[in-house]
Amino acid sequence: MDKETIADLLEKKHSDLINWLEQQPDEAWENGPEGKWTQGQQALHLLQSIKPLNNALSLPKFFLRYKFGKANRPVRAYNAIAGRYHERLKDAQGRTFRGSQNMKVPTIADKHFILNRLQTESKKLQYKTKKISDKNLDSVVLPHPLMGKMPVREIIMWTAYHVEHHTETLKANY
Repeated sequence: MDKETIADLLEKKHSDLINWLEQQPDEAWENGPEGKWTQGQQALHLLQSIKPLNNALSLPKFFLRYKFGKANRPVRAYNAIAGRYHERLKDAQGRTFRGSQNMKVPTIADKHFILNRLQTESKKLQYKTKKISDKNLDSVVLPHPLMGKMPVREIIMWTAYHVEHHTETLKANY
């Protein structure tokens, strides 16, 4: 998938999510199905997952190569990344990783801030996606807590899919 297509996909997936969340009643922000995250926690989780990616992409690429190495395989397609994510989710058996463990329930007062920050971080990632070279997109790798090391192009595509996955979950269950 080329850079423009990935940036457009990020825009669409984040817009769909944010528009849906803005249309939901305020009470739904702090409540969710039994044993599941609230709408606010879902949005906070997505914010927690995009911020480290934007921070990493602000670092010099030679530093990322030094710290995490280089890709040793071709980049996977979007659908292959989504499929692999579902396999890893199944293997994780509901466990969550660091920042999303014991997550506080964001209050309705936090809703506007979280949605605004999520939109801002999405715009940053779209910009960075368009500016990074194709060579670096395909050769620089970053660690993912569930998926392992992934080329930057893949982790950005995964980010779009991750938002889609949570949007579908929200629409189906909330």
